[in-house]
Amino acid sequence: QVQLVESGGGLVQAGGSLRLSCAASGRTFSNYVMGWFRQAPGKEREFVAAIRWSGGNTYYTDSVKGRFTISRDNAKNTVYLQMDSLKPEDTAVYYCVARETTTYDYNYWGQGTQVTVSS
Repeated sequence: QVQLVESGGGLVQAGGSLRLSCAASGRTFSNYVMGWFRQAPGKEREFVAAIRWSGGNTYYTDSVKGRFTISRDNAKNTVYLQMDSLKPEDTAVYYCVARETTTYDYNYWGQGTQVTVSS
């Protein structure tokens, strides 16, 4: 059973930084893509970033390119989302997600962590 546990959310002023962590367990993740989605109040969930566990290829939605960085630590089975130059519109619940490289849908989700950016 895949388990994803997020941490690191909180309240930060605009222009500040936060680092989210996602501890993954229950599998060997070498054939997985790990990522982050977010959902703001009244809006649909949206893709933020992803990383291939093997190889480290990264993908970002346009609105966070140049500000967010996704990375992973193989030894700790942990995925990170470094968020810099935060904006009020980044306020959302952030979810860690995972899927096998052979599928398109992210079928494993964490419980979410709140990120609030004040102006």
